[in-house]
Amino acid sequence: MEFRVDRQALAEGVAWAVRTVPSRPALPVLAGLLIEADADGRVVLAGFDHEVSARAVVDADVARPGRALVPGRLLTEIVRSLPARPVEIAEAGSEIVVRCGSAEFGIQLMPVEDYPALPEPPAAAGTISADAFAAAVAQVAPAAGRDDTLPMLTGVRLDFDGPVLRMACTDRYRIAAREVEWKPVEPGFSAGVVVPARTLADTAKAIRPGAEVEIGLAGQGATLIGVSGGDRSMTTRLLDDQFIDYRSRLTGTWSSIARVETGPFTEAIKRVALVADRGTPVRLAFTDGRVRVRAAAGDAARANETIDARLDGDDIDIAFSPQYLLDGLAGVPGRYARLECTTPTKAALLTGIPDPEGDAEPDEDADTGFRYLVMPIRLAS
Repeated sequence: MEFRVDRQALAEGVAWAVRTVPSRPALPVLAGLLIEADADGRVVLAGFDHEVSARAVVDADVARPGRALVPGRLLTEIVRSLPARPVEIAEAGSEIVVRCGSAEFGIQLMPVEDYPALPEPPAAAGTISADAFAAAVAQVAPAAGRDDTLPMLTGVRLDFDGPVLRMACTDRYRIAAREVEWKPVEPGFSAGVVVPARTLADTAKAIRPGAEVEIGLAGQGATLIGVSGGDRSMTTRLLDDQFIDYRSRLTGTWSSIARVETGPFTEAIKRVALVADRGTPVRLAFTDGRVRVRAAAGDAARANETIDARLDGDDIDIAFSPQYLLDGLAGVPGRYARLECTTPTKAALLTGIPDPEGDAEPDEDADTGFRYLVMPIRLAS
């Protein structure tokens, strides 16, 4: 195997593929990064840990096609350190030689014949723009659980229903959901799966903006999902598809509906939360025309700030984890956020109001497709 490749393209491809290489692999061979160069001028870089696979395709001048396995993290560090010049990689005996300018590295080869076969991506079920996909995943993923003993809660629920794709995450204390349009291959395609949230979030961040994302899924009963965009792709095993009926929990009758400008509200919460110890809530007291944001760490410190807000319905004083509030506000599209409450002890719903065109007033009934249900923290009487 021998090829010449642009250093930046190689670095980006290696960084994508090495994400699946475990730092402490159960089998030594899984620490390897697979390099395959073909006669058509393509170099495929791939990593696999028996759960997730990642592939990147890089254009190169291939002098000698071949296949090799090298220590993934070492190659990543080497490529990252190289100057901005073309890189030559060649197989020589029992090592891979990497040359760039006057720098030369020799890396001992790993037994490529022992490397497990990479899973074949499932057939394409449909496509969605990379920007819409990345935005939707970023909105819901913060609400995913971190407890691996409850795998269902560590995933993103994807519900495919014709031209609509719904995403949702929950850690039992909040639910984040987003509805977006996508283009299914079959107009009546329908499926519901749960994908590991961390894997999906990493993939969504790394796919190039402006690309078209292809989602591969075999339909109901699938065990594998594939996501690809441009020259990058990944597959991952699905989690158990059991998930709460989240959609029914995102509707209700609200006695207090507040509208507040997202930016100033977010900044006020961040400032007030500076005095809050871990586990200390931020209190929101809504009255017509304003919301008072306050927190205190016992007698050591306190903070409060008042900003403009519009309230329809009853005054309410309610408290939340500041990080939960900030995660929800980070997902709100548009200039204005809407917080709908009933009592200080029942879940509140955070949504967004689409930005109007020109000087028009915001349409209070318009829908951004984003929902964030969060449980308040009960205050001591």
